[in-house]
Amino acid sequence: MDAADLKVFSAVARTGGIGRAAQELHTVQSNVTARIRRLEEELGVTLFDRHSRGVSLTSAGQRLLPYATQAEQLMTEARRAVEDGPEPHGSLSLGSLETTAAIRLTPILVDYARECPHVDVSLRTGTTQSLISDVLEHRLEGAFVAGPVRHPEITEEPVVTEELVLVTAPTVRLEDLPGQGGALKVLVFRTGCSYRQHLEQFLAARGLKAFRTLEFGTLDGIIGCVSAGMGITLLPRAVVENARRAGSVAVHSLPASRARITTVFIRRREGFTSRALLRFIACARRVHGAQ
Repeated sequence: MDAADLKVFSAVARTGGIGRAAQELHTVQSNVTARIRRLEEELGVTLFDRHSRGVSLTSAGQRLLPYATQAEQLMTEARRAVEDGPEPHGSLSLGSLETTAAIRLTPILVDYARECPHVDVSLRTGTTQSLISDVLEHRLEGAFVAGPVRHPEITEEPVVTEELVLVTAPTVRLEDLPGQGGALKVLVFRTGCSYRQHLEQFLAARGLKAFRTLEFGTLDGIIGCVSAGMGITLLPRAVVENARRAGSVAVHSLPASRARITTVFIRRREGFTSRALLRFIACARRVHGAQ
């Protein structure tokens, strides 16, 4: 059993078929089949059940998969560690909350691009829950999420503390909300968003448990629909300040116990950390320290 065999095994498990794995690995099906058979013979177990739709893992294959995935990740990190020169280069995959990307990320990226011109940054936005998963599964090297995270495999660093506010159309008053009952609509990101959780907890504390939830994929979509009177939301004050000044929305302060949330930058606690990521963290600290 070697790293190449485990890589083929992982590809077959991930794609669910010999042919699909061969396409992903840029090789022929016979090579994939031969490696899987050799691995099965060496281990003395059947790793896949063959059927008309492709293949599926046996119980032995399911037990092997986490180790194969870890071995593949270690090989990738070893290669990156050897190739990592004194000056940051290559690619850097990051994640961010929509709100952080909208108001906090630009000055960091500008500073970073000036300091590390040979690094190509890719950015993915998502909810706190999805971004944590992406970091843990090595799909992202780091991400800005709502803290605290408190996960044994993650290290987190505070970036900025935001004030959360309830956001409504200009004509809405907080005292009118209980009277809406089940007609009340909340406009939020999908499940896993920390702001959504805070909003639901705030409404529950005020006796508002029956409401309709409308999920959006963009920050602009939420603010625009709140402005149009479709419903209410909860966001950092800095995100909606321009809309408030323009008279498009109204903001309502929350009790002090519910009004603060800290955005943190997370990365995996163990494993290789590239110079590109270390330099990005340094830029984030510098920009945040200047605020």
